Parts: sequence; C-alpha cells; structure tokens
Amino acid sequence: GSIIYSRSTGYADFENKIKADGNSKYRIGSISKTFTTVLVMKAVEQNKLALDQTIDRYFPSIKNAGKITVENLLYHRSGIHSFTSDSAYLTWNTHRKTEKEMIDIIAKGGSDFEPDTKSEYSNSNFVLLTFIVEKSFKKPYTELLKTHIALPVGLANTSLGGKINTSKNECRSYTYLETWKAASETDISIPLGAGGIVSTPVDLVKFSDALFGGKLLNSESLEKMKTVNGQYGMGLFKIPFYDKTGYGHTGGIDGFSSVFSNFSDGNVSFA
Repeated sequence: GSIIYSRSTGYADFENKIKADGNSKYRIGSISKTFTTVLVMKAVEQNKLALDQTIDRYFPSIKNAGKITVENLLYHRSGIHSFTSDSAYLTWNTHRKTEKEMIDIIAKGGSDFEPDTKSEYSNSNFVLLTFIVEKSFKKPYTELLKTHIALPVGLANTSLGGKINTSKNECRSYTYLETWKAASETDISIPLGAGGIVSTPVDLVKFSDALFGGKLLNSESLEKMKTVNGQYGMGLFKIPFYDKTGYGHTGGIDGFSSVFSNFSDGNVSFA
C-alpha cells in the first residue's frame, strides 16, 4: 500500500534535455493486456460476457471463430495468427487503422493451429478482446479504463496512449546510433488493449496492489487470471525471483521495455 523505493534515471526528452521523474509516463506495451483482462473479467462478473462464449457473433470473418472462445483469447490458445509477427508489420504500424481494418488484417492472417490445442502468444487475441469489451459495455476502451480501473485505484498517470507529447511529461523512446535517436511511434489505434496503455512505475505498483489485494475483481476472477493453462495465465504469467514466484507481465513497444510483478509472500509489487 505504500511506495518503499522509487528511482528515475535518464531523459524523458533527450533533444530538449527534459529529465525523467517519478511522474514521467512511458508506453507499457503488453502490460496493457493485464488491464484488458481485468475489464473482460469485470464484464463477466456483470454477466455482460461469458468466458465460454465463442467469438463468431463478433468476428464471423475470422477462421475458427465458431470454435474460439473468449477464454481461448485470454489464454493465448486461439490459434489466431499474431499480426505483429509479419515482416510487413513495421511498414504500416505508424499509420492509423480503423476497427474494421484491424479485424480485416487479423482475419487475413488466418490460423496457426487448431483452437485450444496449444499456447502461442498473439497480440491479435487482445486487440479482439478490446473490441469485445467495448461491445459488452457499449463504451470506448479509454472510458472503461478510466471508470473501472484508473479512477477507483487513483492512477493519475495511466490512460490509453496517443501521439507522444513530452510537454505532458510523456517519455520518448530512443535507440543509440552514434547518438540517441528517437524511435518511431506505433499508432495506438493498432495495439489498443494489447499494448497501447501509457503509465508510470508508481501507477503500475498501485494497480498491482489493487488487483492482487482484491480491490478490482472478486476472488474467483483473480484466481482464474492466475490459473496457468499451457504457458500462460489470463493477462498474467509467472515471474520467478530466486526461490519465489510472482505474477505479472512484461511489455515492449517501440523500444520501451517494462515489467511488473506481485509477490504474495510479503505482499510486494514492483514495476
């Protein structure tokens, strides 16, 4: 419930020599999947959605949609090809896409294996889950994130991202080529709830404490998220630390790199 240790290093904006601080916001990549899973489980708790329902009513154009369930998407057991694995992905990832365009791209990618026969990480799964929660609640993802997670937990610096604005304490990402060069920015209309959230380490620790402290979901939903099926839990995986095992997620997008985890033996979260 309290921050024990916090440290900031480097620049939020190298060109303008703006240093990063405790409130500097970073793209957290796939840690977004944990937030999206919480929203899916909220919809389940409110009987707006069932884990065993198939996705053909939402996405009839997707191969095996009549066999793939919401649970298969959450566990990365759908077989749906991950669009970020395609070599062409980096030729269009900075351009805005509509919901229809994203569904068409995912449908065109086809299936890599028969649903629920194995685990294979796919960003496509969580882009589709973003659209499913929006349809379940009849509200945009940005609003759901704010209403159901950010406001109740007090996450002042967490939201769905946009074009990076360093004057709002948002960090750029850099690669080193003789000097620091700003990385290109994926348009947030593409990763959405699979990788589009912006946050801070402090907010992620607060989110982690709230999630594992039972303040966001009921105990049954939380246990379901932690239950590993194949390689993954739902929006979580096991993170080992010496003799201990935590639950959390990692993230990577446009050179940003992130991780959060919670260790119940000691009630400690880190990001």
